[in-house]
Amino acid sequence: MSDIFREIDEELRRENFGKLWERYGQYLVGLAIVIVLATGAVVGWREYQARTQRAESVRYAAAMELAQKNELARAADDFAALARDSGGGQAALARLQEAALRARAGDEKAAIATYKTIAQDGTIDTVYRDLATLLAALHGLASSEPKAIIDEVAGLTNTTNPWHASALEITALAHLRAGEREKAHEIYKGLADDLAAPQGLRARAAEMSAALSN
Repeated sequence: MSDIFREIDEELRRENFGKLWERYGQYLVGLAIVIVLATGAVVGWREYQARTQRAESVRYAAAMELAQKNELARAADDFAALARDSGGGQAALARLQEAALRARAGDEKAAIATYKTIAQDGTIDTVYRDLATLLAALHGLASSEPKAIIDEVAGLTNTTNPWHASALEITALAHLRAGEREKAHEIYKGLADDLAAPQGLRARAAEMSAALSN
């Protein structure tokens, strides 16, 4: 007798499952497909990123090799193309390399323009943007008004900025170019005593401070 009741119970369960599947089965299948597609997309995206990063690394190395062969214009063009095709830190580094090579090739105007473009790009990490600001000012020392250079790097002279010592050194150079020896001397003296500044920069500052005190 118990076997009969068990068979009836199983039939009811099968019937209920059939009704549930008829009502909701299409959604469950759809959900399963979405999960499979999403998983495949994530895996595919990761593989694509890995391939892209490898390709970008190869292009970066090739451009560096051109620079080492002193083919500066070609190397700069290749870095510019890599920056356009890349994203994130790789693009920022490629653009910085492009600007540096423009300067080495004697095209200071193009170098400064590239540095300023990097500095104004809000998608780039602040540390790269500040470095670009610093380098634009450094390369502009000979051709720009000293006050303009001082204003450009003023935001980097705060002690919380990782480039503050270099920004102060450029500020001192701008004051010297403007004939303001006392202001330059004050900055150099402060840099020479700044234990947080790089050793080489402190040594230069000490020499300049001594020279300006005579």
